[in-house]
Amino acid sequence: MGRAGGRLRRAVRRRRRATAAGLAVVAAALAVGGAQARASRGAAPPVAKPPAAVVRLVSAPVRIADAATVRLLRPGDRVDVVAAERTGPPRVVAAGARVAEVPEPEKGVGDGGALVVLSVPRDTARALVGAGAVARLAVTLC
Repeated sequence: MGRAGGRLRRAVRRRRRATAAGLAVVAAALAVGGAQARASRGAAPPVAKPPAAVVRLVSAPVRIADAATVRLLRPGDRVDVVAAERTGPPRVVAAGARVAEVPEPEKGVGDGGALVVLSVPRDTARALVGAGAVARLAVTLC
């Protein structure tokens, strides 16, 4: 068995070497051919895109009408904030806002809803404050 096992190992090694050499040739051909093909098409080399504009987030405390819904939220959750006015259809004020904090409910506050702190862009924070002054706010989990 020693002789047969040795022959088998040598055959396997030769196959591995041949496969590795073949893969190296294919990789080199693709690397050279890819650059030449791009040059022949007149295509410019790929350019890295500049980073997207940095959006500064602020913490916006928002009073949600349904306190039970707020108790379901956890920091890190994503929510849509919906303003429900008496005179018009509901509208989304903030989409995909991140919950930063869910403060403990205040004692002695009746049916005034519950507070949640959202991490949103400054413009969205202004919209939330404005909507909260004229409409009841609700959240939906994203």
